[in-house]
Amino acid sequence: MERFADTNLRSSMDSDFPPLFRCPISMELMEDPVTISTGVTYERKSIEKWLFTYNKRTCPATMQTVAVGENDFVMTPNLTLKRVILAWKINESSSSPATAIDQVQSLLATVESSPFKVSSLRKLRSMIEMRDEVKSEFIRLNGIGIVVNVVVQILIDCSDFSTLEACEEALGVLSQFPISNEDELFDEMSKREELMKSVAIVLQRGSAEGRFYAVKILRNIAKNTNYNWGFVMEEQGIDLFKPLLELVSDEFPTKSSSCALDVMIEILASSKRSRVKAIEAGAVWILIELLPESSRSKCERMLQILQSLCECAEGRLALVEHGMGIAAVTKKILNVSNVATKIGVKILFWISSFHPKERVVEEMMACGAVKKLLMILHMACSGVGGGGRSSTKEKVIKILKMHGSSWRRSPCFPCELKNYLKLVNDD
Repeated sequence: MERFADTNLRSSMDSDFPPLFRCPISMELMEDPVTISTGVTYERKSIEKWLFTYNKRTCPATMQTVAVGENDFVMTPNLTLKRVILAWKINESSSSPATAIDQVQSLLATVESSPFKVSSLRKLRSMIEMRDEVKSEFIRLNGIGIVVNVVVQILIDCSDFSTLEACEEALGVLSQFPISNEDELFDEMSKREELMKSVAIVLQRGSAEGRFYAVKILRNIAKNTNYNWGFVMEEQGIDLFKPLLELVSDEFPTKSSSCALDVMIEILASSKRSRVKAIEAGAVWILIELLPESSRSKCERMLQILQSLCECAEGRLALVEHGMGIAAVTKKILNVSNVATKIGVKILFWISSFHPKERVVEEMMACGAVKKLLMILHMACSGVGGGGRSSTKEKVIKILKMHGSSWRRSPCFPCELKNYLKLVNDD
């Protein structure tokens, strides 16, 4: 029913648009155009279905094989084309007698009174994205409250697909607004606990686009407000972290995975309880598996999350029990950035301080952690490199003081660096 209603609500411009705006697969007007490695642009939903649902390995338009390698199936958002399409939509709309302000009022009335809301919400999102005055009028007309009511409807009709689709589009509208402690949207989030429940449902069950809107809102809340995550941890806990970790684990680079990392960093900083829930959701093991192939930006954030988790005994235990835990962290020290090195040393400091078992100490020698610690000390003494930071140097010295005598007896100990271990002993 919703699909037919959407068709009836479309204006004539939706059926008469430039060929460049048409997705080669669906033949419909693109809303989220992405370009794949062959240079052809598609609607994101259509090409994702082609590649991942039907497991195709060719470009539908050119039939060229999509490159297989480190960056399989990278889809780059075609932001220029998206802006051109949106501008065209606005220009087509403005040619009608109704002004943009009148359209906002009409669309909100439809959202509030009609069971067929998707197309109206989609149109609102496009208009808000393009014009600041539309955003202001939307707020003045209580648009936030009206759209929030659509979002929470998912708690009543959670099994209905059209309700889920409308909820996703409503989150798409809300994601266009900045969130701070003074904003109306944050006020709604704080007063209506069911709103966060709805966001969590979309994060768990929604489409790729819907999940992006949900995690984008969560990131805006986490980074820009003093939101109390205690209720969310009580209600959702592990069920919130699992979909976040799924987004982080996405092998295809997406904005959603980046947002998910930011959300986790902020939530984990809020309480020990949140860190325990993340550990129970498998965060330590998942991040260790992802760490070796991560980009610099993601690597730093993953290490930051691991550092937070290792402040808990459960997190430290999970890391040492993973066969590659110490090795994965060690590999990033001195190989990524000063930030990664600093965080990596902190993690090793936690591990060597609270889990000084013989197996752990031997593993640090075998995977090269000891050699890297001595190299950091060498750079600090020489006054070069990122190892010169005093906080990092002090942690290195403490680690070497704790276990240096054991490592020095090992046949694997690097002889050329024994003088630096002697400096530690003389300190």
